[in-house]
Amino acid sequence: MDAAAVALIALAVFAWGLFSARFARADLSAPIVFVAVGLVLSEVTHVIEPDLSHEAVKIIAEVTLVWVLFADAARVRLPDLRADLGLYTRLLAVGLPLTIAAGTLLAMTLFDGMGVWMALLVGAALAPTDAALGAAVMTNPAVPERVRRVLNVESGLNDGIATPVVTVAIAGAAAAASVEGQPSLGGALTDLATGLAAGVVVGVVGGIAMRMARRRGWATEDLAGPGVLALALAAYAGTLWLGGNGFVAAFVAGLAFGNFAGRGGVKEVFYVEQTAGLVSLVTWLIFGAVAVPTVFEHTDWQVIGYAILSLTVVRMLPVALALVGSALSPPTVSFIGWFGPRGLASIIFAVIALEDLHAEADQAVAVIGMTVLLSVLAHGLSAKPLATRYGATVADLTPPTGAGLSQPAVRGLLQRHPEPAPTPPPEGAAR
Repeated sequence: MDAAAVALIALAVFAWGLFSARFARADLSAPIVFVAVGLVLSEVTHVIEPDLSHEAVKIIAEVTLVWVLFADAARVRLPDLRADLGLYTRLLAVGLPLTIAAGTLLAMTLFDGMGVWMALLVGAALAPTDAALGAAVMTNPAVPERVRRVLNVESGLNDGIATPVVTVAIAGAAAAASVEGQPSLGGALTDLATGLAAGVVVGVVGGIAMRMARRRGWATEDLAGPGVLALALAAYAGTLWLGGNGFVAAFVAGLAFGNFAGRGGVKEVFYVEQTAGLVSLVTWLIFGAVAVPTVFEHTDWQVIGYAILSLTVVRMLPVALALVGSALSPPTVSFIGWFGPRGLASIIFAVIALEDLHAEADQAVAVIGMTVLLSVLAHGLSAKPLATRYGATVADLTPPTGAGLSQPAVRGLLQRHPEPAPTPPPEGAAR
């Protein structure tokens, strides 16, 4: 990538900053715009070559995923989950495993010769949702707040939960294909345990340290955010140094940091979200420039059929089954089922699989890429009209006891908390 490519990418990001609201009013999300820009830069102007260094792409993808996992987990505060804990448990402990299983079985059925591990990779990589692709839903007041909160929390947690499954699938596929340099299944499980332990330590210690520094006036607001950004990278790189899974560590560290750093940690995590958002734009552009042409080359009716079924039946049926008995109305269940866009986590999982498994992963990467591409278009274009229509057909859900808690911040938006009321002076005090 030369200076011209870097300049054009930077100008594209700047232009998005100028006109993002106008694009939003036209139902054009950031992924739609930047995938299109990437295609133009690759296929029309040839500024970006499709054979861009795999190592450079992998580094960008991994850093992006680290910050996204950390920020998504950190903005989910455990006390705020109590009101709808039942719904979150249904979606994450029942719906998500069913989605992975359905996606795996569908891949094994549609693609001759695809082994169970590669099919599991496809099913697990496409299970996480990305609320950022449906930003018009998350910010639309016509959609009941409870539904927005459920979609947002599900998106914030399911990519981290799916990461260990993707890791095991890649290890299993590497063993089955005799790919050298990859850990065995047992080694992958040990890596996950190491990542879990390291993430807890880094997140808890980092959160307590930041809260103490803030309380004692040691930390300035200007550098607290960059410090947390570095903490996320430290959790990832330090765990790799220990021989563990850095992605699991980043996710667990974010979850621990968000719950030990106190309320002041929201602004610091917002800095991580903003940085992750910037790198995400570049990732989408690279996806359009490098991956989409390759996806088109490997596309056939099975790939397109899988992508369509993955966005509909494979997502919506498990969600419907998980929400049986939840007292949610059929329109609400359908709405939650449809708005499970596949996005950033899925394409990063695909990039990592391609780097680790090489040509063995070509078909799986094509399936993942086509599904994400269709999701970018379908969910990006349908978010605003369907959210408005859904809001007009259902009354606001009666919040359960304990609701009224702050809604977790949508990625890229700062959640504002009311300032505490000033303590009145004692009677007779000088005024």
